Amino acid sequence: MKVTDFDFKLPKNLIAQKPTSPRDHSRLLVLDRNKGPLKHRYFYDLIDYLEAGDVLVLNNSKVFPARLLGKKKETGGKLEIFLLSRLSFRIPRRGEAWRCLVGGRGGREGLELDFGSGLRGKILANNQDGTWEISFNKRGRSLMTLIKRVGQVPLPPYIKRRAKQTLAADKGRYQTVYADEKKLGSAAAPTAGLHFTPALLKRLKAKKILIEYVTLHVGLGTFAPVKTERIEDHKMHSEWAEMSGKTMARILKAKKEGHKVMAVGTTSVRVLESAFARRLDKKAGGFAGWTDIFIHPPYSFRAVDALVTNFHLPKSTLLMLVAALAGQDRIGRAYRSAIRGKYRFFSYGDAMLIK
Repeated sequence: MKVTDFDFKLPKNLIAQKPTSPRDHSRLLVLDRNKGPLKHRYFYDLIDYLEAGDVLVLNNSKVFPARLLGKKKETGGKLEIFLLSRLSFRIPRRGEAWRCLVGGRGGREGLELDFGSGLRGKILANNQDGTWEISFNKRGRSLMTLIKRVGQVPLPPYIKRRAKQTLAADKGRYQTVYADEKKLGSAAAPTAGLHFTPALLKRLKAKKILIEYVTLHVGLGTFAPVKTERIEDHKMHSEWAEMSGKTMARILKAKKEGHKVMAVGTTSVRVLESAFARRLDKKAGGFAGWTDIFIHPPYSFRAVDALVTNFHLPKSTLLMLVAALAGQDRIGRAYRSAIRGKYRFFSYGDAMLIK
């Protein structure tokens, strides 16, 4: 298939710049994969599409302030560093190394940067794939404490803010209400989860919906653009994913009893499908490791029966994933309906339920 098969024109005024308040008052477009017309609901109506014993799977990864602005030691010029993932090796006596993106002019190997508050870095390598490697003079908790102090909320570029105008509300709002401090590591929010409120989660639990958590630290694998003409030639960047054996066991039990598994967000889908694909012994073991799974049409889902997702960028791997679940033609019709109905798109936008 060609990447152009997943292109569409979106009016700029439909790109959401601010989130809906309250969170669960976003609109919800409901697409039935098997039959029936599209339905236009609100996110708090999601409970109507789940029954007791069904499993709702959420990604509990927490976003960290991954955007760092550094000053070049030599000239004082500015350079932007966007952190993606911690590398497995550490630089002796120099802290630790990270994979990152570099924005601005003058990025080169050996360049030293000052980020303020005692945090310094040095560009180690250009990986020649759009990513770079940088080492810091701190490591572990000390490094993360400084990153939290000097870093900025990593809002997507299509959310426009004036210089230094990142809203104070963004720090809390560009984060799910169930993000786990122990699962800090996403460079972007798992945005389908932004619609949930504590009250909605409480209502779901009261209905005996099983809520399970997985972890995928959102990085370049999720938001990197497809640059190949044929989608089959695209190579996903790896992202860290985790699912406990207890969660696997509960999902297997629910499916055996005829209940459905509803994933919240494409990241949750990728964890579930990665885990089920590697469950070679057919036992309920856990999963922890790097995944570069690329889900696109045609694909046979092993774990996921339904999906809560946002409206995605044209030609993105996320759009390809939802097309694999719902069918390319039905997704195309749904997106055209959403545009006519003036749904809000992308990270702070409205939601879709594919059931």
